Amino acid sequence: MHVLMVGAGGVGDAAARIAAERPYFDSWVVADYDVTRAERTVAAVAGRDVGESRFSAAQVDASDAEAVAALAREVGATHVFNAVDPRFVMPIFEGARAAGADYLDMAMSLSRRHPTEPYAKVGVKLGDEQLAQADAWETDGRLALVGIGVEPGLSDVFARYAADHLFSEIDELGTRDGANLVIRDEDGNEVFAPGFSMWTIIEECLNPPVVWERDRAVGADGEYDVEAGFFTLPAFSEPEVFDFPGGIGPVECVHVEHEEVLLMPRWVDAKKVTFKYGLGEEMISILRTLHTLGLDRTDPVSVKGVEVSPRDVVAAVLPDPVTIGPRMEGRTCAGLWVTGTGKDGQPRRTYLYHVSDNADTMRDYDAQCVVWQTAVNPVVALELLADGTWAGAGVLGPEAFDAVPFLDLLAAPKPEGYGSPWGLEDR
Repeated sequence: MHVLMVGAGGVGDAAARIAAERPYFDSWVVADYDVTRAERTVAAVAGRDVGESRFSAAQVDASDAEAVAALAREVGATHVFNAVDPRFVMPIFEGARAAGADYLDMAMSLSRRHPTEPYAKVGVKLGDEQLAQADAWETDGRLALVGIGVEPGLSDVFARYAADHLFSEIDELGTRDGANLVIRDEDGNEVFAPGFSMWTIIEECLNPPVVWERDRAVGADGEYDVEAGFFTLPAFSEPEVFDFPGGIGPVECVHVEHEEVLLMPRWVDAKKVTFKYGLGEEMISILRTLHTLGLDRTDPVSVKGVEVSPRDVVAAVLPDPVTIGPRMEGRTCAGLWVTGTGKDGQPRRTYLYHVSDNADTMRDYDAQCVVWQTAVNPVVALELLADGTWAGAGVLGPEAFDAVPFLDLLAAPKPEGYGSPWGLEDR
């Protein structure tokens, strides 16, 4: 296996550090628009293992599909791993296919701003542009494994596992994400610093969230259409307090637009699919203010003769998520809340989850826990693809594959696995 990873930000850097411990690939090219960032990641990996020679750095413009394809051909990539933010999904996705390589990402192609009125029919959804090319990828015999981060990604693997091994009927697949993370300044005071890309947070949280219900997918004529089951709610709607494990405790979660809702109904049978995220009052207030001021806009505005995107400016003035690890404390939890009927015919309510502790990830990988928890999952998936445990063609979500090998490999102690256990709570 020869991997071309596009992006040397926080997640890409963490992914390279995790992958360096595994023997399953022959080469791993770290590519970034700023080649010095790619070189820094390669140097960090080499510094951890003096004998490590599988990694190299390259420059690429992720917005240019032809440039991605040319680099993939040049380095002989069998797999293109997208580790940049979702606005670059389509050029990397199309560049990989043009080069005859398989593809993985952790976030899908962008949606278009949905109608704001409740229960409206959605417009262009997350991943629609990629899923529209599924037949072409299948015809080529190539695989695009989409949404294989932590959320989406591990939560989708949990959905497959719940359907296959825990439930005979599922009422709701509800992704629930929360944390007790704190970032401090040099004087020990708490400061505002998002754990991942602020550009992406704005994109996810200010677009009206999408929910899926099976009853809506069945028409009056009895015909089933998965697309008819999607509808919108207002941003930050239906708050609920969810009790997270791992010492995190109760966190208020709200609806957020996310890929799980768009992926799970396509491969897992459930009555309802939702995503709720523990944003916190401060983040919600900041997001609403940014929207009110127009600072969430992506179209450029002229500032003293210079064209700039307001959202790019907001992201640029905040700390880079890759730099905040040493000042971060706490844990983050990603998981799936599943309700329905168990295999024994009795009502069941189960939370499948994965907790990442910043102290652990900083100690072992010099990566803050939010980016590490995202990065480990595509590295596990690549290993399963390398040994043929997972195989397929087309544009597929994680739900399309057997969950057990993934969860076993993730949890198995090193060196056999990744030494990162997941948990299950019946409530």
